[in-house]
Amino acid sequence: MLFAVADPKRTDDLRVMPWWYVLVGVLLAIALGWLVLDWLLGEADRATSVDTRATLRVDAIRTGLTVVAGTGGGLALLLAARRQRLSERAQRHQEFVTTRDHSHRERIQAHTEQVATTTQRHQEEQTRLAEHDATQRRVTDLFTKAVDLLGSDKAAVRLGGLHALERLAQDNAGQRQTVVAVVCAYLRMSDESDREDDGARTHEDEVRRSAQRLLTRHLHADLADSYWPEVRLDLAGTRLVDFDASGCTLVDADFTGARLVGTTRLTGAHAEGRLALTRATFEKAVLDGLTTSGELVLDDAVFGGEATFDGARFGGEVSAKRARFASASFDKAAFDNTVTLDRATFTDTASFRSAVFHSGFSVERGTFAAYAGFRGATFEDMAFFRWTVFEGDAYFENAVFQGAVNLGRAEFHARASFGGATMRRRPNVDHARATANQTHIWPSGTTTEKEDDDWIILVDDRP
Repeated sequence: MLFAVADPKRTDDLRVMPWWYVLVGVLLAIALGWLVLDWLLGEADRATSVDTRATLRVDAIRTGLTVVAGTGGGLALLLAARRQRLSERAQRHQEFVTTRDHSHRERIQAHTEQVATTTQRHQEEQTRLAEHDATQRRVTDLFTKAVDLLGSDKAAVRLGGLHALERLAQDNAGQRQTVVAVVCAYLRMSDESDREDDGARTHEDEVRRSAQRLLTRHLHADLADSYWPEVRLDLAGTRLVDFDASGCTLVDADFTGARLVGTTRLTGAHAEGRLALTRATFEKAVLDGLTTSGELVLDDAVFGGEATFDGARFGGEVSAKRARFASASFDKAAFDNTVTLDRATFTDTASFRSAVFHSGFSVERGTFAAYAGFRGATFEDMAFFRWTVFEGDAYFENAVFQGAVNLGRAEFHARASFGGATMRRRPNVDHARATANQTHIWPSGTTTEKEDDDWIILVDDRP
């Protein structure tokens, strides 16, 4: 803020007028009046008449006194003007000083407040760091003690360690992945087969089940209070007993080489990222309603018992190369991406009834040892069955093939039926053959020729 005031540092602006200036002014006024009087009296004396001379002398005296009075009045006005100016300057100076003092006080106040704020922030930061360090030390201490409990020889103590780890992860979101990794590592390292005593095996099995439930009960996205988002499971090579992740959200879960004993349930589960089940072995698997957004890998997996994927929705690629299925059901499943079942084996029934394949489907060199059903299935892209062996009945009734169909060198050892099937493109039946002792229904435009007493060969009779 700017003020039109005199600079207090200029001493000449505030110089006091000496007293003799007034005396000199008075003397000048008297001198001037005397000179005027003398001049006028001299002029009056030149008059010829005595009366006129007397009158002129009186007028001269009056005029001289008037000059003196006027000069004195002028000096008085000058002094009054100077006094007024000095008074105004003093007032402006006082205002300047007041404003400067106020501004100075404001700067001091602002500086004081800034120092106080900085000090408070520093204290708060120190307090936060101290609390963080204390929390980290407490968490580390609790984590160390819980891990020590998990390594105990007594099953009850190990259960206590699991619960301690769970409470730690529930209260400290930053520790959840670490806790999950520890629990997964425990499941990978411990196995009841390592224990000879039957009682110890039973106790260890209970601990393992508790560890499994600890992992799955915090993977339900609809349970906000207990949900642990973005937690990744690494259960590669693990033996899991009756593993139940129904309704869970699995993020980049790895079950490579896992042994899943009993009934494995992923009913209504959702897999984000990659779900790896390579070389995993299942006794029984229920994956109805499973949804995936990433790749599902079942290469070399073994399903010893029934495996159901009914109503599942696969958003990413599905790869089950060399997988072995006893009995598998994919009824009403939807596949948004490529499905690869090359060299897969189905030792019992395999059903894909009303399944929808939005991308390519390949089961080259696959084996269906029993019933293979694709009734009402929809193939929107390529469908490859090259070198595939159908040892049981194969039904493609009312199936819809919108892309290329390749049955080259496929073998049908039992009845094959394409009744009501729709094919927009001519199927490739090169060297495909079927048993001669069954009644078959082939796609429109396909006939057969006798190869020998046991086999017939499919022939495309369209030009």
